[in-house]
Amino acid sequence: MALPDSKTTLLTVLKWILICLLIGFFSGSASAFFLVSLEWITQFRIHHNWIIWFLPIGGLLVGLSYYYWGESVVKGNNLLLEEYETPKKTIPFKMAPLVLAGTLLTHLFGGSAGREGTAVQMGGAIADQFTKLFKLEQSERKILIILGISAGFASVFGTPLAGAIFALEVLYFSKINFKSIILSFLVAYAAYFTVEFWQVKHTHYSIPDVPEINLTNLFYTILISLLFGIAALLFSRTTHFWSSLFSKNIKYPPLRPFVGGIVLAIAIAGFGFTKFAGLGVPVIVDSFSNVNPWYDFLLKILFTGFTLGAGFKGGEVTPLFFVGATLGSALSLVVPMPIALLAGMGFVAVFSGATHTPIACTIMGMELFGIQPGLFIAIACTIAYFSSGSVGIYKSQIVKGAKYKLYQKWL
Repeated sequence: MALPDSKTTLLTVLKWILICLLIGFFSGSASAFFLVSLEWITQFRIHHNWIIWFLPIGGLLVGLSYYYWGESVVKGNNLLLEEYETPKKTIPFKMAPLVLAGTLLTHLFGGSAGREGTAVQMGGAIADQFTKLFKLEQSERKILIILGISAGFASVFGTPLAGAIFALEVLYFSKINFKSIILSFLVAYAAYFTVEFWQVKHTHYSIPDVPEINLTNLFYTILISLLFGIAALLFSRTTHFWSSLFSKNIKYPPLRPFVGGIVLAIAIAGFGFTKFAGLGVPVIVDSFSNVNPWYDFLLKILFTGFTLGAGFKGGEVTPLFFVGATLGSALSLVVPMPIALLAGMGFVAVFSGATHTPIACTIMGMELFGIQPGLFIAIACTIAYFSSGSVGIYKSQIVKGAKYKLYQKWL
């Protein structure tokens, strides 16, 4: 005998709440473990810089692990985007441990990479395993992928609102149903509070001085936001360039990060560019109060693009924060606005341009820096979004809406 509609609806609601809580807990726990491990590894590298000379060995280990065990998940974030667009088969769970190990090896030996890709991939792989457990249909897998991205992003950065919106926006809003929106917020907070439960702390930033919005400040905001967009474009194109170059010239994939590791080790350890190794969080924090050299953002783009293009693992977002914050900091020499505000605008605006997610980045800026600089942040994210070109860091991302129409019409 079929259950009455009200009972069926109630059971469905309870099922999805349970799924959100489970994904939030497991993804949040994975991110907490990742953040603690990453901090330990980073501190070890900082106090033992000689280990950077072993970057080629770390690269070879990463390359071999993906070549022999991870061929089906080597696309990383792009695989999540592709499975959302055209669901085919469940994402293998091995994506989670492989990207975790690969990222930790990359950071241990001094590769320039981020962490969002790792958390998002772990979240996506964990979430998709519930397809079989709850006997979900292929169409419902799309919701799981949204939940995995949301949980991973929210937990690794400590920004649940931005995490929920990022998962929806990066997959293009028009294909998102109302149920997905609610569940994305639920899982984001579940993952966020799980990290809080494990007492893992996130980096805090501050913009203490926010000027009034007037014509002068608006002019400068628009001007520097265009520069942030160009920096985002340069970051995306650089990463794709190195990836293509390595793929064309080194046919055996495990050798790509090995050869790349040799070049990086010589550059970072041999020539003293250690500030560009790893995440670069201390440099980001410092840029909110001290002026950075004008070339720091360019070198971070170069090192990160080369690292990821060679086949090392990690993410792009924290390096994008680095690029934006250091560029904003350097611009404080010629732009009569507070250095922390310029660094904060760059922090999220370059990210916005490279990922085509201006709404999520605006929300993230407000979560990290407070409501007061919100209007400056919104303007910066929007202009950087439109001025960053049609190609972002994710090759499989579907770009639609106003930006798509703009570039289709004029380019």
